[in-house]
Amino acid sequence: EDVNGVIHRTLARAEEALERTPELLAVLREAGVVDAGGMGFVRMIEGIVRLIDGHLAHEAAEDQKAFEGMAPAATAEVAADQDYRYCTEVLVRGERLPGSAEARSAVHELGGSLIVLRTADLLRVHVHLNDPAPLFTLAESWGEVLTRKAEDMREQPRLLSAETKPVTVVCDSSCDLPDELLDRHGIGLVALQLMYGDEVFQDRVGLDNQEFFRRLRAGLVATTSQPTVATFTEAYEHARAMADEVVVVLLSGALSGTYANAEAARRTFAAGGIHLVDSRSASLGVGLLALRGAELAEAGWPAADIAAELTRVRGQSGLFFTVDTLDNLIRSGRVSRVKGWLGSLLDFKPILALDAEGLVSPVDRVRGRAALLPKVLALLDEALPQRRARLRMGVVHADCANTARDVRDALHRRYHPFEIVVSPITAVLAAHTGPDAWGVIWQVEDGIPSRDPGEAGNKSRSGLL
Repeated sequence: EDVNGVIHRTLARAEEALERTPELLAVLREAGVVDAGGMGFVRMIEGIVRLIDGHLAHEAAEDQKAFEGMAPAATAEVAADQDYRYCTEVLVRGERLPGSAEARSAVHELGGSLIVLRTADLLRVHVHLNDPAPLFTLAESWGEVLTRKAEDMREQPRLLSAETKPVTVVCDSSCDLPDELLDRHGIGLVALQLMYGDEVFQDRVGLDNQEFFRRLRAGLVATTSQPTVATFTEAYEHARAMADEVVVVLLSGALSGTYANAEAARRTFAAGGIHLVDSRSASLGVGLLALRGAELAEAGWPAADIAAELTRVRGQSGLFFTVDTLDNLIRSGRVSRVKGWLGSLLDFKPILALDAEGLVSPVDRVRGRAALLPKVLALLDEALPQRRARLRMGVVHADCANTARDVRDALHRRYHPFEIVVSPITAVLAAHTGPDAWGVIWQVEDGIPSRDPGEAGNKSRSGLL
């Protein structure tokens, strides 16, 4: 007997059974309705029959024609968009967990849509809030955090409502671009990971800078990890839902396995349309390239041209940075213990750069903090082309905002860039530089064809300054 006949008879008998449901329950008979669950099952079987008979494909084609060129009649704005950004959950195990009422009282001021579930040794909290870090910190005080989740609710309705665009830009969380710039240009972010033993945080989401530097100054050392191949595949799917092609700008492949994993994901991504750019840089060296790429996408450039242009601009960009202590460099093996001890004894401060291959390279050293900025400016004088029409710069800092302000002001006075982006360094990079490190990034964008989307001016965009 063929499946077609079985399905058709199943539908007929299901419809007969549905019609009899009021005879089985008095409440249905009194209301004059049939069983809702039974009706749902019948509709499912009916859909299978219509698919087998070829009706659905024809109806779908007709529906598509009817809606072509039509704008949506309405768009939805969920309350979470207006109030809170992240849908956040934690699962905690412990012998002395707070009761449900106590946990609810501790969390309710952080956000809304709060749900607390407590069993013998497990506590689950769900809440919508703007910053997941305080919840994660609170959960750690209760016991062992088994799972933690933070999903961006603003991105979800944007994906549902936004029209597909030709090109979108994605970068990794080492980019150090402020959230305001990421949101304004629709730049996607793939998070690296920060780990304290078995405790894992998503960079820029799970642990705020204040808590990270408190731990760092207290001697708690974190390790870092690049996004997995599966994470990149998910990011590609997410980006391709918004755009026909994707330009992905990444942390230097010579410093991290991030680029290698992104390339592995690209090779197996069936939908295609992924263009990778190795920034051969870090921090805002990644971020300023991604920002430029987003501007070019907004101006209508195709993805392949954007990737080629970013590669060209990369060749006339650079990064100088300095660290306040050599401890983290010693730990990473970049400075010997003897040299590190002598450097600390003599108060030497190293100035480093990323070379053309994206590797950390020592440039110079000075004695004392006060000599750092003048020396960095002198190095910039040598590195920057004398004739430049379009210069974009960045300043990053590891918990030293006042120093970053001074650096920004000096750059404005000396070089007159059309823009300076100022931002705190993200935790996955600060874990290697240590506190009180800072850096200067420059990006010369001269030589752009006439369709250049930027406008020269003199502005400064800031993260936490």
